[in-house]
Order: sequence, then structure tokens, then C-alpha cells
Amino acid sequence: MRRASASVSTALALGLLLAACGNGEEQPQVSAVQQCEDALSPTASRALESLLGTGEFNSDGTAGLDAAVGKLIEDQAFEGPGRALGYTKACSAKSAAIPRSRIRITFDLYEDASLFDDGTPWSKSGRHLYAMGREASTDNKKAHFFVGCSSPRLKGSEGRPAPIQGWLEFDKPVEGTYPPNTPATREAYLTVLHSVTLAVVKKLGCQDNAGLPEVPVFTEKKWRGEQ
Repeated sequence: MRRASASVSTALALGLLLAACGNGEEQPQVSAVQQCEDALSPTASRALESLLGTGEFNSDGTAGLDAAVGKLIEDQAFEGPGRALGYTKACSAKSAAIPRSRIRITFDLYEDASLFDDGTPWSKSGRHLYAMGREASTDNKKAHFFVGCSSPRLKGSEGRPAPIQGWLEFDKPVEGTYPPNTPATREAYLTVLHSVTLAVVKKLGCQDNAGLPEVPVFTEKKWRGEQ
């Protein structure tokens, strides 16, 4: 009887251990619309699915909008030389099937030198400008929104709008597998980034939503110096 009890106990313990290991490996899966704290519009959700090639995403890494807003307020309030311009991740949408495949969106305060349309030929290689905010641009690797925000929550922004940058970066699952640099890819990038940036400027209470339209506009602009 003792031997039988020991065998049962051993089997039970092994079963519980295997179950625990299995539970540890599993992560809840959510839809695209639940990424980035529900900041994605239905159109942006579909764009995210097309970029990552999936409709199933990991639930971790979806939060961060409030942290990004708080960091922007903190950095804007900092005065004097050596002002910190640190960036904060707002969200990271991850494919449930391919862990390394994800879209990261971050925000920070920018200097004018960060703008791409600075008149130098190298800065526009493969990159396209669009008529949104102060400057919107994208290629098949990154997308950027530069806006000016006047808000009671941002110190001194009433006289001089706070310079806010939102940028999206695609982490490719395999080296060399960025999406093709096509209008469809660029518009998908901008659609996702526009939706999250719009959510951030609304949380900040930016006047006129910092110049962002309610839906993205895909009218391309000429680069400085182009005829």
C-alpha cells in the first residue's frame, strides 16, 4: 500500500509540475483592436494586422499611453540647460505566433534638428513626406509624426507649442524581411502611428488636436528644394 501511495503521489506531483510549466509558457492572446490600450481605430487595427501578418497578439506590452503622457509633461516642465529629452514607449504590439515580430511606438520631445526635411539629400532616401502635423514621414522601417501641442498641461506651451514626436518602428522577425517600401506599407505605418498619436494629444488636451486630423491624410508633400 505504501508503494502504491508513493507512485500515486509521484504521478500527481509530476502532473502538477507539467501543468505549471504549461501555464507558464502560455500567454493570453488578444485582438489588434485591444493593443495600445484600445487606442487603435478599426482601420488602424486592420493596418497593424497587415503589417504583422496576424490577427492574434500577445497581451503584454499593450499599456504605456499614460506613462508616455506623464513623461512628456515632466520633460516639458524641466527648465534650464541640459534639458532631458528622454523617450517613453507608449505601446509594443507583438505577434502571438512570432515573438520577435512587433511594432513599437514611442514618444518624446524633439529638437528641430530631428526633422527629416532639413534640406540634406540623405535625409529623404526612401522616405516620403505627408501633409499631417508639422511633419509626417515614413519609409518601410520607421514612421514619424512631429506636432506642436499647446495645452494647459504642458508648461509654457501656450506661447510656444511643445514639440512632440511620435515614432513607430517595425522589429522584423528575420533579418532582411522588412515589408516592401510601397504606398500600402507606408500608409499602414502612418495609420497605426496616427491613431496612437491622436490618442496621446487628446490625453494631453492639445489645442485642435495638435493639428492632427481625425483620420490620416495620405497626401504626399514635396521635400524642401524640390520643384
